[in-house]
Amino acid sequence: MATEVEKIVLAGTDDHDLTKLAEYEAVGGYRALTKARAMTPQDVTEELITSELRGRGGAFFPTGRKWSFVPSKEQIPKPHYLVVNADESEPGSFKDNEILSRVPHRFIEGYLITAHAIDCDKVFVYIRGEYSGPYEILVSALEELKDRPELRGEVTIVVHRGAGAYICGEETALLDSLEGKRGNPRLKPPFPAVQGLYDGPTLINNVETLSNAPHIIASGAEWFRSLGTEQSPGTKVVSVSGDVQRPGNYEIELGIETKRLINGLAGGPLPGRKIKGIFPGGSSSPVLLPEECLDVPYSFEAMQEAGSMLGSGSIIVFDETTSVVELALRTARFYHHESCGKCTPCREGTNWTVKMLERMIRGEATPIDLETVASVQTNIIGNCLCVLGDSMAIPIGSMVKKFRDEFTEAIQQGVPERLAA
Repeated sequence: MATEVEKIVLAGTDDHDLTKLAEYEAVGGYRALTKARAMTPQDVTEELITSELRGRGGAFFPTGRKWSFVPSKEQIPKPHYLVVNADESEPGSFKDNEILSRVPHRFIEGYLITAHAIDCDKVFVYIRGEYSGPYEILVSALEELKDRPELRGEVTIVVHRGAGAYICGEETALLDSLEGKRGNPRLKPPFPAVQGLYDGPTLINNVETLSNAPHIIASGAEWFRSLGTEQSPGTKVVSVSGDVQRPGNYEIELGIETKRLINGLAGGPLPGRKIKGIFPGGSSSPVLLPEECLDVPYSFEAMQEAGSMLGSGSIIVFDETTSVVELALRTARFYHHESCGKCTPCREGTNWTVKMLERMIRGEATPIDLETVASVQTNIIGNCLCVLGDSMAIPIGSMVKKFRDEFTEAIQQGVPERLAA
């Protein structure tokens, strides 16, 4: 692994204003698009498969393989669609905000390359409604392309602002929202690649994922695979937040030690405090103790082996001043509020979890309530249409397991209420 981090997604942002088309072209912008359009769609997809780029939205599924699932127009003679998930509603994740704000043209070039790869001329960007700044920057960048038809090509681009629903980060709920319906997850199959937006073949990818495509096409799959680890090639923009001295986004080469990211780049815990626990991949990832992850490489496979996951690449650090019971309640309240209510395990399970944790906070719980909280999480996991229920059950279950004494103490004495009801 290289000693110095070679930036890919945020390359050039330190020395240039890459929100401007002229400056982006000055650092080689849109050359990869020209190269890709000289290749067949199949060759572009094959290059992505060879690069072994994994999706940067949370599932970490191989990107090229996902592209290859979209049938050709000869197989299904319907309009094909590319939908970009720019909703970024996972607590702790704010990387796409920075990508859209600082390198909008790299993102645009990435999705134009992708549109060519799947033979599609209609692109929808579903952006989080609260991202007013990134939205304006993206629209401004698209305005610059109006006078450059050789870059834009025949592709129609629609930027759609969401209304702040976490569930619309789930790809099929996102599709329903785009179609003007209530954002609810769909039954699968059929899968979006075959029957997605307006019943046409649809590819759904994340902002950061597509922003890697220009560099892969320009420099080649082998170059990309020389960065990172065997199973997690390339770089990752990681959002670090919580009880650290320098919260922010850091583009790192996958496989660096987690402590180098938290204690080095993010400055470590606040003065005089110690780290108590870490969410390695956003609020929906299992919590790890410092001794379980600080010496572990920050990669997909290493985090999985440690008992958690890389997720969207959003590290949340909490220190010894944090009440884990309150943290669990705050987490549960969020997912309960955002549940669409379509499936019973999620609708009822999130509600039960909130109520039982509130009883603990008030000192009204009994020891059996702790066992009930743990069993409710087990009954939710794997039994819902989408992963929203799991997104609450997995971190809550890990907190109960690793900080059981703290929950027992809360049952006996309660916890001073600091959370708004």
